[in-house]
Amino acid sequence: MHNLQKVFNCFSDNYTTVPLEVFGSDAYKTLISTLLSARTNDNITLKVCQEKLFVKAPNIRSLNNLSKIEISKLIYPVGFYKTKAKHLKLLANKILIDFDGKVPNTAEDLMSLAGVGRKTANLVLNRAFGIPAIAVDTHVHRICNTLGWVKTKTPQETELKLNKIIPKKYWSQMNKLFVSIGRQYRSQKQLEEFLKKYKLI
Repeated sequence: MHNLQKVFNCFSDNYTTVPLEVFGSDAYKTLISTLLSARTNDNITLKVCQEKLFVKAPNIRSLNNLSKIEISKLIYPVGFYKTKAKHLKLLANKILIDFDGKVPNTAEDLMSLAGVGRKTANLVLNRAFGIPAIAVDTHVHRICNTLGWVKTKTPQETELKLNKIIPKKYWSQMNKLFVSIGRQYRSQKQLEEFLKKYKLI
């Protein structure tokens, strides 16, 4: 972990925008786009959100007014679109009834929503509410293992380890920077060459 600051500096210097960050502090759009992005290319998710879903449903109330079939058609071709449409319908209803129409700002409350797991909850906390949280997806998991910071088999394990070893001041930037690098260097060979070039491994 001696190279922590060096890694963050290097990743920051090589950062390119991650598509779904365009929704920034809009909690509704960040939540919905992150949920839809599971097992789907971010660029496809962005297109679906900007050109179809958020045109018809710019807020939680308008989303709740759509039928499950209407949502399905709007979010196609994201992966598992029928299941995700069902989740969106349940989620919108719960937010309106239990949270007064506002996206909740705690991990526990976010994970009580249909289709929302730890990664999505942490991303929403981080991006939409500015609350430090480490959101671990496949990119963060792979890079941290390659750097030798963790030796873990799943993103869940990685998150638990990182919460213990990464100082809180780095949490907010972690997903953003690591996902950007992971998207640029998709194969393990490319990633290792990049890390070696900057003497990070």
